[in-house]
Amino acid sequence: MTLETPPTVATAAALAELLALAEGREFSRLRALLAEMHPSDIADLVASVPSAEQRLEILRILPDDIASETLAEMEEDEDRAELFTALDSRRGLALLQELADDDAADLLGELEPGDRDRILAALPTEEAGEIRDLLRYGDETAGGLMTTALVSVSDGASAGQAIAEIRKQGREVEDFYTVFVVDERDRLQGTVPLDDLIRADPEDPVESLVEPAIATVYPDTDQEEVGRVMGRYNLVSVPVVNEEGSLLGRITFDDVIDVIEAETTEDILKLAGVSDEEELKAGWLESVRARLPWLVLNLATAGVAASVILQFENVIQEVTFLAFLMPVIAALGGNTGTQALAVTIRRIAVGDGLFAGQFRVVGKEVLVGLLNGFVLGVIFALFAFLREGDPRIGVIVLLAMWANIIVAGFAGAMVPTVLNRLGVDPAVASSVFVHTLTDLVGFVMVLSLAAALLF
Repeated sequence: MTLETPPTVATAAALAELLALAEGREFSRLRALLAEMHPSDIADLVASVPSAEQRLEILRILPDDIASETLAEMEEDEDRAELFTALDSRRGLALLQELADDDAADLLGELEPGDRDRILAALPTEEAGEIRDLLRYGDETAGGLMTTALVSVSDGASAGQAIAEIRKQGREVEDFYTVFVVDERDRLQGTVPLDDLIRADPEDPVESLVEPAIATVYPDTDQEEVGRVMGRYNLVSVPVVNEEGSLLGRITFDDVIDVIEAETTEDILKLAGVSDEEELKAGWLESVRARLPWLVLNLATAGVAASVILQFENVIQEVTFLAFLMPVIAALGGNTGTQALAVTIRRIAVGDGLFAGQFRVVGKEVLVGLLNGFVLGVIFALFAFLREGDPRIGVIVLLAMWANIIVAGFAGAMVPTVLNRLGVDPAVASSVFVHTLTDLVGFVMVLSLAAALLF
């Protein structure tokens, strides 16, 4: 038995070598090396080449099937639409016809309307119609993710007829994991396992072998919800149906993996106060435009918290050690709030628990803050007492640290829960409110307690 050599993995060294060949226009050697690579790795190479002309040359030397998959693996911000339109129309159509309908729709959706209409007009009528149907749905919906290429059999067929139909449809559909069963009006009845079909007598009706679909989604279902459904039920594919229950298409796990990565990246950026409009590979000007509004908002909220200090200017002048205490207590509160935020937003993102359960999480975070705040308060109070020799300073530190960490735990869990209930994305707005609140409480507690106990 002969084993095939696995594709070359695009290590940093390999990409550097291929990039050098592309820049040196040594396309014969480049073609030989690319033949051993996976399209995902070739896509990384193409995106790394600085010259648009060289990127186009690399795409031109690839076979149609590899070139089309390379385009499908490239990200939108890697200028794949510009690269595609730069190809001559005949090659562009050939590559498009190699793609699955959902990948073709994604690529065409990035083009200018005029270019998109021109290409669709050149496609066969049936193929163009399928792509147009997919283009009607939003990019971040189940309809935008699904493919209409699937394998289905009639519930009125026998097992033998169903196997023959699967064999016929399977020649046109790549990588099908599920056989769907529909009625005469194309309404989804469920699925049928292949092993059950094979073991069944040829005369057995398919209807007797049908298993209900574990889950279905509508075409306007948000892609994040699709990922949550497939993860919850461990599905390799999920059917997409309309309100009448008619089968429209399917979504496979490979598309959902990309969705989960995109949504996770978006939530991480938002939690850090970075707009999701900023791409990870964006230039410096795009980064400035995306981040500056959030920084301005943070400047305003930080100014509100810091303004408390001005109200206790005389207290700070009398006890300068307070200027050391305030940022430490505020920082510990901010860290506590961030921990509670991360846990709570993650629970919301994965749909862990009902709304009432989410409020129980608030109680848990308050209890955690109660215990952690006491321990940290005692440690820091002991330091302050040894440093200043005044037990009143220790009491101020203990109470201020304790109160601020309790408030931070409460706010870190409550704020995103309430914002989510109000329909506001908690990953975007929570950190601004929580950090401002912990700074404000930290400053107020230290300075008000000092004014009450020291004067």
